[in-house]
Amino acid sequence: MLGHMVTLNGKLVSVDDLLPLALVNLGHFTTMRVDADGSVRGLSLHLERLVRDCGIVWGADLDPGRVRDYVRQALEGRSGPCTVRVTVHDPRVDLVRPADAGKPQIMVSVRGAYAFPVEPLRVMSVPYERDLPEVKHVGLFSSLYARRTAQNAGFDDALFVGRDGLVSEGSSWNVGFVDASGTVVWPHAPVLPGVTMALLQQRTGHRIANVTLTRAKTAVAAFATNTSIGVRSLAAIDDVELRTDHQALKLLRERYLSVPGETL
Repeated sequence: MLGHMVTLNGKLVSVDDLLPLALVNLGHFTTMRVDADGSVRGLSLHLERLVRDCGIVWGADLDPGRVRDYVRQALEGRSGPCTVRVTVHDPRVDLVRPADAGKPQIMVSVRGAYAFPVEPLRVMSVPYERDLPEVKHVGLFSSLYARRTAQNAGFDDALFVGRDGLVSEGSSWNVGFVDASGTVVWPHAPVLPGVTMALLQQRTGHRIANVTLTRAKTAVAAFATNTSIGVRSLAAIDDVELRTDHQALKLLRERYLSVPGETL
């Protein structure tokens, strides 16, 4: 596997290209898993997200064909599954006048991918609500600080609970639960519309409902979803242990892995 590589509009990035993203941190992205055959589950949804978020963040159109070209170029010479992040930002953005920026560019980074299945997570509930949750934006300080807080307390990650007492999502993943009847329950809350979650909802019977922290802890099983991890069991929420071998979790993994990949 080759090392981590980053390009901007198909060319290797320079320090000047990266500084605005590091110092101003205005932009949006999507992360997709590219399997060994070069296909991506939910590719169309990833591209739709980039186009939609570009309109929200930058008030600009984004050509999904260019995105595909740059991703294909970045993957040349690589083998095995990869995780590709496509970040859309304007290197000319200014801290004082961000409204003057409006010509976003396409940055692609590539790294290795997790092997499925990924080990279960132990999560700690943390009070938190994402800014502009409908956009997968690069403002990750608060969510990563919550993850760090959970890890410092001996957990793997953070589970967000809003001011209304309802569970929403994790630091970089959607969360779902399995109730006593075996039904999948997704939280009714302002959350990032995840691609993996959408693919599962298209293929699995489910309902969407308010999920309090107490209700989350009394679920027979719980799981995290995103493109990098697929369907990942939750082994515990705070001090409450959860089943990681429930049949519903196995079914969810099978249905996710059966989703046909789309060619880049």
